[in-house]
Amino acid sequence: MHIDGPVRFAIAGFGHIGKRHAAMIAANPACELAAVCDIAAENTLGLPENVPFYQDWEALLSANPGIHVCCICTPNGLHAEQSLSALSHGKHVVVEKPMALSRADCERIIHKALNVSRQVFCVMQNRYSPAAQWLHGLIKQGLLGDIHLVQVQCYWNRDERYYRPGGAPHPWHGHPQLDGGTLYTQFAHFIDILYWIFGDIHRIQSQFYDFAHSHTTAFEDSGTAFFELVQGGMGSLTFSTAVWGQNFESTLTAVGSKGTVKLGGQYMNEVAYCHIEGYDMPELPAAQPANEYGGYQGSAANHHHVIQNVVEVLKGQKETTTNALEGMKVVDMIERIYQAGSRPMAASWPPATANPLKTKSHV
Repeated sequence: MHIDGPVRFAIAGFGHIGKRHAAMIAANPACELAAVCDIAAENTLGLPENVPFYQDWEALLSANPGIHVCCICTPNGLHAEQSLSALSHGKHVVVEKPMALSRADCERIIHKALNVSRQVFCVMQNRYSPAAQWLHGLIKQGLLGDIHLVQVQCYWNRDERYYRPGGAPHPWHGHPQLDGGTLYTQFAHFIDILYWIFGDIHRIQSQFYDFAHSHTTAFEDSGTAFFELVQGGMGSLTFSTAVWGQNFESTLTAVGSKGTVKLGGQYMNEVAYCHIEGYDMPELPAAQPANEYGGYQGSAANHHHVIQNVVEVLKGQKETTTNALEGMKVVDMIERIYQAGSRPMAASWPPATANPLKTKSHV
């Protein structure tokens, strides 16, 4: 059944990305923010006026039968259970990346959504960047010919400002069960771009290293993976969060039988090189800036496109741009990349049950 009036949203988790969702909901005339849930005290969050606030996710869901959509903006390791709770209450779900920390949990979400006839939208907003859409169109039209090689390189900074703000350990950044790893938290968007444009990968070989974060994270800060593209060609991924001072770049180079292209910039938001047989490079729209999070930057600020797609789908006007199956595929690819090598995991780490984010129904 399509929604005729305003689409009513609830947000689980009101940190940086939850606030971004709230701003995009407020900016869309077809949307209404109906409730927010977080474990922090209400007066510390900077909530919008007159929006009901809860510190218990189940209480919010039970008290608000009129909510249509739940945005899951909490730590990675909580996405699966909170999505399942929302679906159990008959809500559609918008889940931030990654959809979950395992393919098995993604499958649980998909099965539940099918059982209750609800939509799951996965936030992969870098697909909306003009450069990514341009390259997607090129490959779809076959203008590069046969793909020989795809190379993805992601070099960002995540230092003490991110993992120990104010000198104390962050509640979930770097935690093995709540964060999950660099590919899940920092670079899932770029693995999504790889999958969206070039398809699945197999025959993976990986290596991982921890150069600068042994005291702040439970896992790698750098790695490389070599693989074959299922549709033909070879590829590689090299990544690091050990870059000093600030983010450097995220690039994707594609070499085909009819040309070569390279996306560059901090989050693959620019066309750095284009040389294709019989092709003139068009002028592309300007890209959105990066999401600003104080001491560090994230990916493209394209969440308005995500919220608009949710509205259009639920009103029966368009198809889902990033559906649950694609969200699961990104998690599946990350899981297989990790399984293809030996990760430098910490021998011990404070248990997730001791983390304050695991209280109050895990919000």
